[in-house]
Amino acid sequence: MKIIVGLGNPGTRYEKTRHNIGFRVIDELSSRWNVSLNQSKFKGLYTTYHHSSGKVILVQPLTFMNLSGECVRPLADYFNVPLENITVLYDDLDLPLGRLRLRQRGSAGGHNGIKSLIQHFGSEKFNRVRIGIDRPTNGMNIADYVLAPFSKEEERIVEEIIQLSADACEAWLDMPFLEVMNEFNQK
Repeated sequence: MKIIVGLGNPGTRYEKTRHNIGFRVIDELSSRWNVSLNQSKFKGLYTTYHHSSGKVILVQPLTFMNLSGECVRPLADYFNVPLENITVLYDDLDLPLGRLRLRQRGSAGGHNGIKSLIQHFGSEKFNRVRIGIDRPTNGMNIADYVLAPFSKEEERIVEEIIQLSADACEAWLDMPFLEVMNEFNQK
């Protein structure tokens, strides 16, 4: 069994914001697989998909970004899913818009959702799909920036990176994450 988690904030107010790009990839996967996040437990929405390689759980924590670990850890414990079978999708200020970077471990890099996961799991060893959202160039406060929607011009790039991120998640269902990294990490 594998778990794919998209980080974000619940509610229509945050739907198209930079911080919710992880949620948007989960929405894309659920659309591709014709499933809906219709189960509510462990402070999150989730569904189970039956892939040829085994069960896959798609998750959107409803705890707000900074408390994501409060959802993901109990869910992983309940389904007895080891850390190496968890992949987390999230926005990254340190990557240019539309850039994708996959990692198997690492620090939180200032991302509060990842900090929460590391705190609750007691480990930095889980798969990540970091999705570049760039840093503000106009002096905008970081919190305001990540909670702002993408511009119309940016949205085209965002749609492409959501598709690529979903492709990487699907590839992970059939191959080791290291191979997925080699295939999808952008130089």
